[in-house]
Amino acid sequence: MMKFLAHIPAWLKNKYGLSLLVFTLWIAFFDHNDLFVQVERTNELRQLEKGKAYYTEQIEAMRKELAELDNDPASLEKAAREKYLMKRDNEDVFIIDEK
Repeated sequence: MMKFLAHIPAWLKNKYGLSLLVFTLWIAFFDHNDLFVQVERTNELRQLEKGKAYYTEQIEAMRKELAELDNDPASLEKAAREKYLMKRDNEDVFIIDEK
């Protein structure tokens, strides 16, 4: 039995080091939140942050447009004519579809 124990490396005889190794392997590969899941979540977080930046930019543009429409009657009329095809009573609107 002593011959068998003589061939075991010293780091395997240390119960604290062995416990730390087993714990590290368990957390890294076998846990519910292992390294692979963490990488996926990090990538998902980056995608969500990009989406947040895009939508924040869009909200700012819409607020700017809304402020412009509230303060300038000419821009309000322009938006009504272009987006909603509104017209005055004595006008005719011709829509030309370019393909």
